Amino acid sequence: MDTTTSIDLQSLVDSHEQPFVVIDHDFRIVAVNGAYEQAYEASREYMVGRPCYQISHRNDRPCFELGEECPHRRVLRHGERHSCLHVHYDPQGRIHRVRINAYPLYDHRGDIYLGEAIQELSEPGERRDDPIRMVGTSPVFLQTLEQLNHAALSDAPVLLEGETGTGKDLAANFIHLHSSRHDKPFLTLDCTVLTESLFESEVFGHERGAFTGSVGEKEGLFELVDGGTLFLDEIGEMPATLQAKLLRVLETGEYRRVGGRRTRYTNARIICATNRNLGDDVDAASFREDLYYRIACLHIRLPALRERRRDIPLLAEALLDRISESTRKACELAPEAIEQLKEYSYPGNIRELRNILGAAVARSVSRTIGAQDIAAVIDDMKGRRQPGCAREARGTSDDGARQPPTPAVTLDEVEARHIAQLLKQHDGNRRKVASALGVSERTLYRKLKRYRLS
Repeated sequence: MDTTTSIDLQSLVDSHEQPFVVIDHDFRIVAVNGAYEQAYEASREYMVGRPCYQISHRNDRPCFELGEECPHRRVLRHGERHSCLHVHYDPQGRIHRVRINAYPLYDHRGDIYLGEAIQELSEPGERRDDPIRMVGTSPVFLQTLEQLNHAALSDAPVLLEGETGTGKDLAANFIHLHSSRHDKPFLTLDCTVLTESLFESEVFGHERGAFTGSVGEKEGLFELVDGGTLFLDEIGEMPATLQAKLLRVLETGEYRRVGGRRTRYTNARIICATNRNLGDDVDAASFREDLYYRIACLHIRLPALRERRRDIPLLAEALLDRISESTRKACELAPEAIEQLKEYSYPGNIRELRNILGAAVARSVSRTIGAQDIAAVIDDMKGRRQPGCAREARGTSDDGARQPPTPAVTLDEVEARHIAQLLKQHDGNRRKVASALGVSERTLYRKLKRYRLS
């Protein structure tokens, strides 16, 4: 590349405010701007001429060989624009979750280069000890994180859907902390414990003497959280009468304390969460349709842990750090223990992973938690879960007579059926089935052998 080409590309790169890099056919960096130098803590003199993956991934192999989507070949071979999600690292090994917007660039001779604009999705260089950090590098997690960041830029109500234990409370707090309301209160209301009188008193507050025992006035949540964010956890469990009361506040921003006459106003942002399918509840008339559309302006689904198995080692490390700190018992996971964790299906998701690690730490007689420790805890949890399922299955008939117990379905049976369904869906292609499960083909082979599936 001659000097004229270098000057032309450098002028283009410097016109970008976001980190921007130009890369050639051999993955080598041709030009970077000042924002890129700052983001990756290196000078352009050091970076130019080096492979891009050495700078962005701190690795000696291209990112596509590490399982990440790489825009390099698509842009340079076909001249197409492309966008994808990546995980980059700075010199201290701290994580940068980013979106890559890649473009074909041409010099004055018509030679093509790759131009990449880097957009940060989370706080750059997030700290490992940050209690609110979102942990993960899998594609489905990065897509979810990008949605949470977009939600943080808006004041629109957000509905978070996901199975129990997927971290909906953490996601709600993440949105708040990355929003313009981050310096205002963030309060949570558990909708599973509400009665009508409790709801009005807690949410709207009450005046002195409003009811028996109210010796003083009380500020409600809408008053306390004014300017901040109110998180309504498990909104799907809210009784119909309370849904109507909540809807009125969300539509007008107006409310009155119990026993009060003065109309008050709130400027609270609403984030709701549920482990139910509220669309089905609307169809069944158990959840108000008008309230659903009011709270679900932005709809974000949090993936189950089995959909992001690649994140289990990172999550386990982060959770183990917190457990070790709280118990003052420093422990680490043996590589075989991590593999054992990756093979489990986690019906309780991240919450269950945390419980497994907590039990393993309590049982461990050394600093290193082995595969046998993890297996023992998981077997114990399965054993405690199955009798409960059996008890729930023992019902009574309409005339009160006890029915014979329905056999409990084990987690192994559930997993075997799921794998059999995937085999059928992918015409027996084991590579595709392993990818859908988020496990290696070797792990899949062991499961097929154990469940006697062909």
